[in-house]
Amino acid sequence: MIYHLPSSIRFIPGYNTAGMWLLSVILPVLRNYYIAMEVILKQLLGRSFLLPVLSRQDGKVAIVTGGGKGIGYHTAKHLAKLGMHVIIAGNNETDGNEAVRKIQQDTLNKKVEFLFCDLASMKSIRNCVQNFKAKNLDLHVLVNNAGVMVVPEQRTEDGFEQHFGVNYLGHFLLTNLLLDTLRKSGTNDFNARVVTVSSATHFTGNLNFDDLQSRHCYSAHGAYAQSKLALVLFTYYLQHLLTEDGSHVTANAVDPGVVNTDLYKHVWYPIRFVKWITGSLLLKGAEEGAATSIYTSVSPDLEGIGGCYLYNGERTKSANLSYNEELQKKLWTESCKMAALFVSS
Repeated sequence: MIYHLPSSIRFIPGYNTAGMWLLSVILPVLRNYYIAMEVILKQLLGRSFLLPVLSRQDGKVAIVTGGGKGIGYHTAKHLAKLGMHVIIAGNNETDGNEAVRKIQQDTLNKKVEFLFCDLASMKSIRNCVQNFKAKNLDLHVLVNNAGVMVVPEQRTEDGFEQHFGVNYLGHFLLTNLLLDTLRKSGTNDFNARVVTVSSATHFTGNLNFDDLQSRHCYSAHGAYAQSKLALVLFTYYLQHLLTEDGSHVTANAVDPGVVNTDLYKHVWYPIRFVKWITGSLLLKGAEEGAATSIYTSVSPDLEGIGGCYLYNGERTKSANLSYNEELQKKLWTESCKMAALFVSS
């Protein structure tokens, strides 16, 4: 599959504005929908992943970002069903509190609660972590699930491009601020786990370190793909650091597939129309989309195993670019600067 244009094509001296617009804006759209069609075909022709019966997780604590709706909701619900104390971290109190009510009612688990966390605001993320730590709880599972998809060009509170700031940098900061609690909670018998939701779109992504905070010739599709690639790079480098310091914590990235959720409200109208007509037939349901996140969060098959990319409940290969250790380290270093973190790189 051709996901990245050769540099000789990307950087033609004196390339005209229309050509740059075509390469920067239209090409990411074509790439993203091409790979989406590939994944849909794989879903239709392949075997569905059936979540195995998982053991009880009483006494364990999980945080799920974006747990008010969609994949995050079903992830939080299943973890609560297993007996975990589940904290839904989100930026919509109405959705979050309603999700808590429904999960408590359906699972008979009262240890489900909502914490406000706006991933578009570093101040909000820090406040969320402070509020969580005030509860004096352990943390055994962190599911970095929340995200935005192909939204119009806009900035986060801190001035970052929305996809990069919310999908990636917000989770980067949240994870780092919770690492000390994860390290204290992990044991030889049950490593604490960081589960980060990426997507097959990361195969079409590229990182432009000269333009991470904003994008010239803005492409919502390109920005989304970049954020999903960053999440995989982050996962691999985080696992490298965790292994290096001997922490009982693992980090893995998951791909839920193409799932029928509300995230598609900003895609082109013809795509939204097709999804409305065929979504229930061609796409995974949100509960099915959550299966790999749930499996990666608690399955004994992955005990002590990190640095993996999982699709349909199986370890698989991510984009070649995601294994570039120099790129992983550079992204980590730049992210520390952007998030005003002073941690080992």
